[in-house]
Amino acid sequence: MAYNIPDKYQDLTPAPQLDKKTLNKMVWLSCFLQASFNYERMQAAGWLWAMLPGLQKIHTNKEDLKASMAHNLDFLNTHPFLVTFVMGIVLSLEQNKADTQTIRSVRISAAGPLGGIGDALFWLTLVPITAGLTANMAMEGQIIGAILFLLIFNVAQFVIRFALMYWSYGLGTKAVTLLTSNAKEFTRAASILGIFVVGGLIANYGSTTVRMIVGDTQINIQGLLDGVLPKLIPLLITLGIYALIKKGWTPVRCIILILVVGIVGCAFGIWTGDSKAMDAEGNTLPGGYTPLVEWYDYPEPEAPAE
Repeated sequence: MAYNIPDKYQDLTPAPQLDKKTLNKMVWLSCFLQASFNYERMQAAGWLWAMLPGLQKIHTNKEDLKASMAHNLDFLNTHPFLVTFVMGIVLSLEQNKADTQTIRSVRISAAGPLGGIGDALFWLTLVPITAGLTANMAMEGQIIGAILFLLIFNVAQFVIRFALMYWSYGLGTKAVTLLTSNAKEFTRAASILGIFVVGGLIANYGSTTVRMIVGDTQINIQGLLDGVLPKLIPLLITLGIYALIKKGWTPVRCIILILVVGIVGCAFGIWTGDSKAMDAEGNTLPGGYTPLVEWYDYPEPEAPAE
């Protein structure tokens, strides 16, 4: 038989404030929000698992606890790192024994905007900044680079998890108003910061160069491009991909295009940089390798005239 969720709880006496130990436990359980992810109710099972310690203390009436668990299994889809913001608001409403329909509506209203905010805050801002700071160390073979990346990223997300739980639990429904009134501005600001960071990463790590020599005087094409604007090739590639996406290309198609252009360009020696190849005696071979052409040496720069 289907269970009909009542509109009101039987015991309408407000419950006492939850202690810090319970709130902290719920924050840690929120890490399993997507452990039972499914395409019918998304994160609902993980949400109820994280909320259960608080609900059990708030609803001493078994029928009320049953009703609360039932409506907390409703469809939910929010950002996994910011979910404690929604948890604090819902806990405040549950504690004051608000109508079940009101709690369900507030939960959906608070959870919806967090997806865009969380993506802008974490994937477009925190991750590029953290990766930009630690990637050089990892590329040089230093394991501390990977350790620092994981440490900075996880410390940041757990600080935010705990801070949002206590803040939203104290504010209650006022937190929803603050979220919805500033969500657009916050998301735009975080996105702009992320774009600046990505631009810096392109300039720092964009290493695509033209390895072509023209004429008997061996004119270095890349040297001419650097004279116009350093890192011009990575910039043009980035702008070209952006234009294709604006025209309706999917990211997968863009990735395939980059792979094809890269493979064909290397085969003809257009993008080939220093091969790092060695001869039989272990000496580094200068220049690059073009499978469809031949080995070639990159000309040494001429010494300035005295």
